[in-house]
Amino acid sequence: MTYQTLVTSLENNIFIITINRPEKLNALNKTVIEEISAAIDEVYNNDEIKSAIITGAGEKAFVAGADISEFLTLEKNSGEALAKKGQQAVFDKIENSPKPIVAAVNGFALGGGCELALACHFIIASDNAKFGQPEVNLGLIPGYGGTQRLTQLVGRNRAMQFIMTGEMINAKDAEQYGIANKVVSQNKLLDETKEILQTIHTKAPLAIAKVIEVINNFDHTQQGYDFEIKKFGECFATEDVKEGANAFLEKRKPNFKGR
Repeated sequence: MTYQTLVTSLENNIFIITINRPEKLNALNKTVIEEISAAIDEVYNNDEIKSAIITGAGEKAFVAGADISEFLTLEKNSGEALAKKGQQAVFDKIENSPKPIVAAVNGFALGGGCELALACHFIIASDNAKFGQPEVNLGLIPGYGGTQRLTQLVGRNRAMQFIMTGEMINAKDAEQYGIANKVVSQNKLLDETKEILQTIHTKAPLAIAKVIEVINNFDHTQQGYDFEIKKFGECFATEDVKEGANAFLEKRKPNFKGR
């Protein structure tokens, strides 16, 4: 399949999905979401694919968030619908894939980009990677599972601080917190990720699928995700979200009013 915003290749049964918008730091927009969804369908349906890697083009960014200009027209219901559609089409589909999908984080993984990495079964990061959930700077909260998946990985208190401050952490701290499994130099990132997947390829595929299914369902319900989607939509009923988006696009500090 030919994509506008992705480059894909199949090497030794590993499907490599590269988000290819380096001029926009590989930011997520409607087209990217739709094309990632289609690429994950390939992972599900192509028997030649045993596992997948998601990474970003260039040396600066994995995915540096969402395309903020798309937020300007959203209201409460459309904001909720955006989060729900994205969760179902991409993030939940990645998490529930019976084949391993690994994030090779090669730079900034911010907002939806951090959530994309968190949805993968594990993360290998380059030493220049940075992770963050800066949605509060736009008057928002994470809408693609960040409040849930991050809390599962790092615990309640650290997730609270990470999301409420909107601050970035470096690759070393991400490894220490349990977000990244391993940190390697950027020139070794894909080779290291492929090597781990080749080891997994030697195991029983149905057993691997069951591992994914059982771990994903450990003390895990849909309620948290549904609540997050609802609250994400409610953010679009505020003045602050419009101010945050406009300030971002105008390259100025936002002036939030709390209403």
